Amino acid sequence: MTYTALSDAQRAHAGRNLPRYTSYPTALAFDPEQGRSAEDWFAATRAEDRLSVYVHVPFCRRLCWYCGCNTSIVHTYDRVGAYIDVLTREVDLVSQKLGAHDGLAHLHFGGGSPNALRPDDFLTLVQQLKRNFGLRAGAEVAAELDPGLLSDGFIDAAGAAGVTRVSLGVQTFDPRVQEMVNRIQPLDMVARAVERLRTAGVGGMNFDLMYGLPGQTPENVHESARLAAQMRPDRVAVFGYAHVPWMKKHQVMIREADLADLDGRWAQAEAADAALTQAGYVRIGLDHYARAEDPLTKAMTEGRLRRNFQGYTDDPAPVLIPIGPSSIGQFHEGFVQNHTPTDDWAARVVEGQLPLNRALPVSDEDRLRAAVIERLMCDMTVDLEAVCRAQDACVDQLAGDLEQIDVLARDGLCARDGAVITIPEDARRLMRVVAAAFDARLPKTVTRHAKAV
Repeated sequence: MTYTALSDAQRAHAGRNLPRYTSYPTALAFDPEQGRSAEDWFAATRAEDRLSVYVHVPFCRRLCWYCGCNTSIVHTYDRVGAYIDVLTREVDLVSQKLGAHDGLAHLHFGGGSPNALRPDDFLTLVQQLKRNFGLRAGAEVAAELDPGLLSDGFIDAAGAAGVTRVSLGVQTFDPRVQEMVNRIQPLDMVARAVERLRTAGVGGMNFDLMYGLPGQTPENVHESARLAAQMRPDRVAVFGYAHVPWMKKHQVMIREADLADLDGRWAQAEAADAALTQAGYVRIGLDHYARAEDPLTKAMTEGRLRRNFQGYTDDPAPVLIPIGPSSIGQFHEGFVQNHTPTDDWAARVVEGQLPLNRALPVSDEDRLRAAVIERLMCDMTVDLEAVCRAQDACVDQLAGDLEQIDVLARDGLCARDGAVITIPEDARRLMRVVAAAFDARLPKTVTRHAKAV
């Protein structure tokens, strides 16, 4: 197999550590000093606001060595049960603090692994969230699941709870790579989970795949993507592994000598792309793929594609409610984040206080830059004049950023025609570099973010 190689100009940018731009400003800009003052934002929701709720489950029953999530390993259920007790109190507390709103349009469980919860606890929690926030007709209820530890009981609970979409953390089907990252889940195990979920009434199926893991090659990445496509998930995300052992200590179990260089990572991403597009999937933004008939593809075609903390979405809700430790929320006024340590989060909830730790009020300039970055990340093109008109801003505010855009254009990462910037198809994987040109808050030196490729 042969794939398009990195050009010398592209290689110069591919190694940059950059945000994934699931928000702007990014979470690095959130300020602990603003945490308490953001409590008023909950009461300021508007009657026309649809809600999106994110619930974080910070537990897993196995440690995957590549993991970059906020999670911990549990061997007994005592800690999880205590967590559930506090979480239900937080749900009641937050729903009481909110102002008028138009109901729950999107409910998302992330982790960790939400299927670390007992089936009856998960079902009870979903029912409480629906009751407290008022589930709208046609709302999406989604959960990220570990297919290697997915019991029949949890699948039945997901069906009974009205879960409409799941994301399965497949990552790779290669047995050797699975061993090298401590995530064993044979192909037939995942296939059976998919069949059982569909039988239980879960209609939406997402797969998460990865490249850049130890032992991965273009050949075995292509094969994993091909096998994934045979199960006909509606959507597939292909993420690059971020090796940050100075932040995630367990990643020391992965030897840097077993990791591909930039050219190797690029070839692996190209291999996944080839397998998925050959199977009929449509490219969505940076790293997502969807079937032609999927709502995400339709949203992209109609210019309604959005980007939030869960990735690419067609969820239009303007307010995101955070539930659980480390969860991030978004309001008209700005962003909030709950305490990350579970003990700190729980202590605040037990005191009857919102467990907010950090926040960031957003300015008109932040909103302008966020709109530009989102359109680049979603559409691969942006008309700065049109965005500025919609934001009641002057395009001259972005004049300084165009100098950097012109440098990137000379390297083939984008093209500029006046105020219209377009990312060519062969630079799709480097769109974060183009988006970063409009990031006024990006530190000079960044080590917390993944490489651009």
